[in-house]
Amino acid sequence: MKPVNAQDRRVVNLKDAVFTPYDPEETGELGTSYLNLNPEMDQGVGFYIYRMAPGSHSAPHRHGGAEEFYVIEGELRDHDGTLYKAGDVVWLASGTVHNSFSEKGCTVAVFSEKAEVPQNDSIVNRPMDL
Repeated sequence: MKPVNAQDRRVVNLKDAVFTPYDPEETGELGTSYLNLNPEMDQGVGFYIYRMAPGSHSAPHRHGGAEEFYVIEGELRDHDGTLYKAGDVVWLASGTVHNSFSEKGCTVAVFSEKAEVPQNDSIVNRPMDL
């Protein structure tokens, strides 16, 4: 077996990784960013790392396909009050509509089958809503 070519492998340590901020004009999100190592995957599809700064929230969206995620560190709370903590593994069905808030910040490993669809009429989860 031959060694893997350098251009065919990417390794990043989350402690010093450079995350790409989501554009608030495009997504409506402030304080959120992502890390995607696969150059052939569209943003928000496949496997990626999602980071929320303290006090940030995701934009309301509908899942175009199922989503699974693992909370690496921190906590996030969905608009319906469901709290996800470090160590939790979560599955959300295709078509699920939600958004999340993180009071103290969090880092999440995500796998998404298909792109999200923005939902401008959904309630944004903020601390006063909880």
